[in-house]
Amino acid sequence: MYYEQARNFIYRNARPLDIARWKYLFENGSKEEVLIALSAYQNEDGGFGNALEPDYWNPNSSPVQTWVATEIIKEINFNDKNHPIIQGILNYLSSGKGFDGHTWLNTVTTNNDYPHAPWWHFETSQEISYNPTACFIGFILKFADENSKIFELACVLAKEAYSYFKINFPMESMHTVSCFVELYEYIKESSINELLDIEEFNTLLHKQIKHVITYDTSRWAVDYVCKPSLFIGTKTSDFYMQNKEICDYECEFILNTQESDGTWRITWSWTDYPEQWNSSKNWWKSDLIIKNMRYIKAIRS
Repeated sequence: MYYEQARNFIYRNARPLDIARWKYLFENGSKEEVLIALSAYQNEDGGFGNALEPDYWNPNSSPVQTWVATEIIKEINFNDKNHPIIQGILNYLSSGKGFDGHTWLNTVTTNNDYPHAPWWHFETSQEISYNPTACFIGFILKFADENSKIFELACVLAKEAYSYFKINFPMESMHTVSCFVELYEYIKESSINELLDIEEFNTLLHKQIKHVITYDTSRWAVDYVCKPSLFIGTKTSDFYMQNKEICDYECEFILNTQESDGTWRITWSWTDYPEQWNSSKNWWKSDLIIKNMRYIKAIRS
């Protein structure tokens, strides 16, 4: 049941982008179809907006919505440094918009002008956050020209980020931890892994992941909690073997909690904009279907 019902929901309800992602991941679709759909969310400054992240409908470019675009690029394993979408993102990150000299902002002022979840509301005082900055650092190190100013900046920021990670270890924010896992993975696959002590980073991340995963699995179906799939997407992950039991359990959990329409329960909500939330909830259902199916395919294969 799980595949056909999930597929039917995607084709009946998903955005063109998510249909393209589904087709690429499970039906031999093309990367180009995903990129064409993704480009509809990109603005002239190279950043992304327009509710690419379904929890806020800000049409203006923002760091978090741009980060979502980088996640989709990673999902389809796209590596063309010269592609207009990649170059646009690098231009946006180079522009200084939403950047304080050390981190990119987690929320931006224009969020407040459009429907959004309460956690994306802009407040004048923001705590330092490496969500999504740690991911951007890795993205720049992978895609930017090594002679460019943005690449040089990313090398400096990588050391700052790692220092912050060690000072604040262990962290409690699962999303920030996931950004540091991605930074580790970007650096590990690059030719510049001498930037950081990659072995030490690996050791700390093993401990950090175990610290933040929610092991009380009775909460998984009803609360917004931390599951291993946030950090571990394949059996080749450096963090799979030490977390194999809970990763395998998540596969069984996914299979056992699918609803009759092919979806999985969304465990968060926002109430200020009920009409927009109804649409966003549907978009999240499609996104969760794709992520759950991708996880099952990767871990059970």
